[in-house]
Order: sequence, then structure tokens, then C-alpha cells
Amino acid sequence: LPPLKKAGERGDRLDLARWIVSRENPLTARVVVNRFWQQMFGVGLVESSHDFGTQGSLPTHPELLDWLSVSFMESGWDVKGLLRLMLISETFRQRSAAPTESWRAAPDNKWLSRGPRFRLDAEQVRDQALFVSGLIDLKRGGKGVNPYQPPNIWEPLAFGGSNTRYYKRSQGGDLYRRTIYTFIKRTAPHPLMENFDMPNRESSCIRRDRTNTPLQALQLMNDVQHFEAARAFAARIIAAAPGAGDRIDFAYRTALARHAEPDEIATVAAFAHAQLARYQAAPDEAKKAINFGESKPPADIDPAELAAWTLVANLLLN
Repeated sequence: LPPLKKAGERGDRLDLARWIVSRENPLTARVVVNRFWQQMFGVGLVESSHDFGTQGSLPTHPELLDWLSVSFMESGWDVKGLLRLMLISETFRQRSAAPTESWRAAPDNKWLSRGPRFRLDAEQVRDQALFVSGLIDLKRGGKGVNPYQPPNIWEPLAFGGSNTRYYKRSQGGDLYRRTIYTFIKRTAPHPLMENFDMPNRESSCIRRDRTNTPLQALQLMNDVQHFEAARAFAARIIAAAPGAGDRIDFAYRTALARHAEPDEIATVAAFAHAQLARYQAAPDEAKKAINFGESKPPADIDPAELAAWTLVANLLLN
């Protein structure tokens, strides 16, 4: 590390800030770049992103880490530019599918021979569903909000005089704000966040764990927020095209950012047809299925058709 340069006789916080980001200090930019690489690719170029010391891991691609760090500093520490550079790179845009030999040789994809493949973080899982459904409220700033959650989670753990003794659910657009604005009660975190491995905020989290449990699938299939998002997404799918094949391709492009394969179209179309027949035979069940959540279903779409495509949308979101 370079010596600390003082503007006056005694050093101050501005001197410290300049020292942290000085061109003579190679550490800050390398750590920041590595942290964003970890976010995009699942694992950093230095796997021990919390430790760049002698006990930490050596970089798998040291020249790349150096080049990204220098470019980042020369850009004026442009975070959006750095992320754009990573996302449009040939490395990121590789397919995650690969021959068995590739998986055996590098199960952790240490040498970046295929594209990254890992589950979104908890907040992103919810935001993605709200975004593709069209329900999301992208307003910035303001107070924390209380989206849907099962009843009686806060109450048993609250102190008598606490201002968070009772959970009061938000209304209107606040139900659909980005998850970063969700109010988190430390002793009773939101179930979606808990099931999808959000850290507890009692200590710094450098890298999140990713678990895979049946609770996650049950929540995505049955949670009010996700089923309501599926219904809103279904309305978008129906409005996009008259035919089942074109609808399914639109849904794949919207939710998965790729075209549907022919066998996928056939499978999903058969599923949609079966669900439509089921709901046409039970119109009361169709009306019940499309009335979850505070937002209202479009009045100009047949309830049986909307209910059937809601299950298709729910399938794709899962």
C-alpha cells in the first residue's frame, strides 16, 4: 500500500478518501471489480472476495483482473460502464449448457469455458416476477413498504410498546415496489426473503449462500404476490398474439429472454389447452383463480382463458 499523503499537518478524512482511491493503491479497484464480477458470474476472479491477503485465493485470471481494475479507474469509476462491459462480453454471453466432459473437467467453471448459471437472489426473484407481469412500481425513494406476507408473523415476536408490533400491509402501488424498499423486521424477516437466502443483516455478507429446497417451489407456486404476478403476466401473453404458439414464444422471450423451442411450444400448448378445458367446465373455479391479490383482472378477457394462461405464466415464472 502507498504512504498516506496529508494535505495539512494532520491527516483528515478527505486525505483518507483520496488515499483509498489513488492510482498508487491497487487494492480498492481490484476488490470492487472482483465483487461485481462475483455478482455477474457467481464466483469472483479471486474466489475469496472477502480476503485479498496472503491467506486468500490467487486470481484465476490475474491479467484480466488488472486490466478491468485499471479500465475502471480510468473511466472515472463508472459502475454502469463496468457492468455493461461484463454483460456484453463473449465470456458472459456463452451458453451455460456444455458437454459432460466440460462439467467433469471444471464443475465450478473456474476457467469460464461456459456461461454462468445460478439462481437469482431473493430480491431479484420477486422483482423479476413483478417486472415481467407489468405490475412493478419503479418509483424511487420514500418510506419502506410492507408487501403481502402470511398473517401473524410479526405479532408473536413483538414487544408490547413496539411500533412494529402489528403488520399493516401496504396498499395500491406500494404492494408492487422493488424489494429493496421492503421493510425488514430483524426478528421476523419476510418469508420469501428467508426462503431464498437473504442474509440476516446482523453482520456483513460478502457472498450469499444459495440453497435449493421444496419450500421455494411451493412459495413460487402459491404465494399471493407471485400468483397475482402470473395472472397479470397472463393478460400480457393473451394480448400479445391470438395463437397459442405465438403467445408461448412471447412468454419465453419476456420471462427467459430467448425463443421457445418447438418441443417446448408443443408441451406448453398442450398444458394450456388442458387447463382451458378444465376451467371451462368449472367457471366458478376460473373466477376464483384470477382474483388473488389487490389488482383486478381485465374485464374483457374470458375468466377461463385467463385462468388457464395464468397457470402457464406461473409455470414459466417457476
